[in-house]
Amino acid sequence: MAFKGFTLFSILVLSLFVSSIRSEEMETKEFVVTLDHSNFTDTINKHDFIVVEFYAPWCGHCKSLAPEYEKAASELSSHNPPLVLAKIDASEESNKGIATEYKIQGFPTIKILRNGGKSIQDYNGPREAPGIVSYVKKQNGPASAEIKSEADAAEVVGEKNVVAVGVFPKLSGEEFDSFIALAEKLRGEYDFAHTLDAKLLPRGDSSLSGPVVRLFKPFDELFVDSKDFNGESLEKFIKESSIPLVTVFDNDPSNRPYVASFFDSSATKVMMFVNFTGETAKSLKSKYREVATSYKGQGLSFLVGDAESGKNVFQYFGLEESQAPLVIIQTPDGKKYLKANVVVEEIESWMKDFKNGKAAEHKKSQPIPAENNEPVKVVVAESLDDIVFKSGKNVLIEFYAPWCGHCQKIAPILDEVALAFKNDPSVIIAKLDATANDIPSEPFDVKGFPTIYFRSVSGNVVAYEGDRTKEDFISFIEKNKPTTSHGEETNTSTKTEEPKKTDASAAKDEL
Repeated sequence: MAFKGFTLFSILVLSLFVSSIRSEEMETKEFVVTLDHSNFTDTINKHDFIVVEFYAPWCGHCKSLAPEYEKAASELSSHNPPLVLAKIDASEESNKGIATEYKIQGFPTIKILRNGGKSIQDYNGPREAPGIVSYVKKQNGPASAEIKSEADAAEVVGEKNVVAVGVFPKLSGEEFDSFIALAEKLRGEYDFAHTLDAKLLPRGDSSLSGPVVRLFKPFDELFVDSKDFNGESLEKFIKESSIPLVTVFDNDPSNRPYVASFFDSSATKVMMFVNFTGETAKSLKSKYREVATSYKGQGLSFLVGDAESGKNVFQYFGLEESQAPLVIIQTPDGKKYLKANVVVEEIESWMKDFKNGKAAEHKKSQPIPAENNEPVKVVVAESLDDIVFKSGKNVLIEFYAPWCGHCQKIAPILDEVALAFKNDPSVIIAKLDATANDIPSEPFDVKGFPTIYFRSVSGNVVAYEGDRTKEDFISFIEKNKPTTSHGEETNTSTKTEEPKKTDASAAKDEL
């Protein structure tokens, strides 16, 4: 399964519903504005700038950070002009149309809406009230701050910030416009500034007059310049230069933005996990950095993580702590390669094996069941090919999560469907625990649970988006089963009417 579903690093957790007591009237007041389908459009249209949280009442992340969002809303209400934080229950049936319009796929999702909703930006800021306030104020200001003094430069660049600073002979022209346009596009992810005087900047050649973009960073070479103002090229330069040669994954909060950028990257990801306090940690990390340097510019991103801090990562990849120190690689198409219990002398040679296509692919998989006699067959990563792709059967497969309430509700229905086809050897009803097994990103796009697909014996793959009733499942299967080469149906069941289509989100509504 592709890394796109790697929620451990990419979920933003913000929320609402904390009250403050008026000292005089002792009445409860909420500063977060509550929206629904009846007032959403009108409210958005009235604001040049508004922050909206799409949440679900049952979402644990939404609940846990509710006080922070409310505190921030209270403080921002005193800003001049007031800055508004709002919320909408995206799980409410009457609001689902709005959630679909804004492509909400998980909770909480925070959006910054500008110009009456004409401009939409993801919120990528902090989770605590002071950070929310600071981030929202910055987002309400200009996309690029002008540096007019050394004091401005010290405040903007700092020692721990990644900042793209444009140096220009004049604040106009094609290069300046391109820079500002990119600042607007990426303002939620990166900090931008511009100046007419390179002498004000803390590092680098102070004699250049531009136009040039100097990216400051608190790691590696500390700054890097680019004179290519093509929009795509400049964006690539900023994104690639903002990731350390070797990203560090540990408990240090200052490393979290770089970890998030690492996992958001589309590059092949190379990750080494080692006990940072172990005897071999220093030599392993040194050799690993040496190898990372040798592969610079070859489409690989490198990360070194503390095995103690990376327990959730181990669970995601289906790894055991006893396998550390280890190196695991994930390619953009979701394939994984593992070198467990690696020693210093093996890092370089194993990387060469990977580059030369000689490393064995690694799959996270539950054990293949010794018995598989229930109506709905259990599929794991290691048996997916045999049961779904190579069995010569028509397979309806559910990708589920054990904790998913909707999956639990649908389980007995799928049992009934399987029993309905017990006399048809051409049909298999199956299920796969998507939290414990790797799933190929093609042809399956699993972003929520349950997700259901049908693969016919002829190889056609169709996502199920109908109602979750026994009759609709049966009808869907009968409709999508191919006929035999003799023009006959693969069984003698009577076809029923095609199931009613519903919104795709109905089949994938728990994340």
